[in-house]
Amino acid sequence: MERHFKKRLLLAAGLFGLVATAQAVTTAKDVQTFTLNNGMKFLVLEDHSIPNANFYVLWRVGSRNEYPGITGLSHFFEHMMFNGAKKHGPKQFDRVMEANGGANNAYTTNDVTVYTDWFPATALETIFDLEADRIADLNLDDAMVESERGVVASERTTGLENSPWRTLGEEVDGAAFRAHPYSWPVIGHESDIKGWKKSDLQAYFDTYYAPNNAVAVVVGDVNVADVKKLAEQYFAPIPAAEPPRPVHTVEPEQKGEKRVFVKKESISAPHLLISYKTPATSHPDHYALDMLTTILTALLKTKWVKMLLFADKPTI
Repeated sequence: MERHFKKRLLLAAGLFGLVATAQAVTTAKDVQTFTLNNGMKFLVLEDHSIPNANFYVLWRVGSRNEYPGITGLSHFFEHMMFNGAKKHGPKQFDRVMEANGGANNAYTTNDVTVYTDWFPATALETIFDLEADRIADLNLDDAMVESERGVVASERTTGLENSPWRTLGEEVDGAAFRAHPYSWPVIGHESDIKGWKKSDLQAYFDTYYAPNNAVAVVVGDVNVADVKKLAEQYFAPIPAAEPPRPVHTVEPEQKGEKRVFVKKESISAPHLLISYKTPATSHPDHYALDMLTTILTALLKTKWVKMLLFADKPTI
């Protein structure tokens, strides 16, 4: 056993050394940055260790940019962005990418919507073509809008039915935030999902899906000169838009503890969710608090803390 333990120890030390070396090699100075005349910003990191590349486009739009009546639109566009544009029609984005050996995904949060592409480096121009097409000429086809509206409505209903945490989380957020847009779920309210109009969608897309509201990150077996050339070719012709109005609602100071009790017949065990308000991500304490959250979450998964928290009476 001692011999196997030593082997595991050496392996762990070796892996740690590899990670430490990789971290030491890449620094902020290695990231090259340029901005197109239309305001679209690019961050490029060359990494020639494998012949692959990643292309992430981060849009400064999330559920906090919505208002009652159009909640959920940010998430809805995460769906619509894969449903056809001028050059590449419905469902072609995935098909073209997969034919070139790539894969993709996307996600929406309160603050940002992100589209992620992974692919062989030889497909770099194809990815630029796909991304630029849906930014410049997204097709808000009526039939496709209604189809995706149904998908999102079902996603919301199914998620709430199957996840006690989502049910509880919606109620906690609604109680925690009285005025700020963080009070509603990213997926939106059911009545809003059913009530979006074509004019709502077009106005939202024109406002937030302009190149000056995006940051693109390209990492992998690429060189900066090629990325810049492709960016100028595919993205530079897309016009900028008036910068969207910043979220200006300030959440009133909370004067005391708030408690929410949710009853759901289908749940066989109690669930507890505790939330604390913390400073904005721009605050110097943000990263320390993020680390603390990770540590506390790990502690809650340990045997002894669970016994102390959830036992009917002390066991130690």
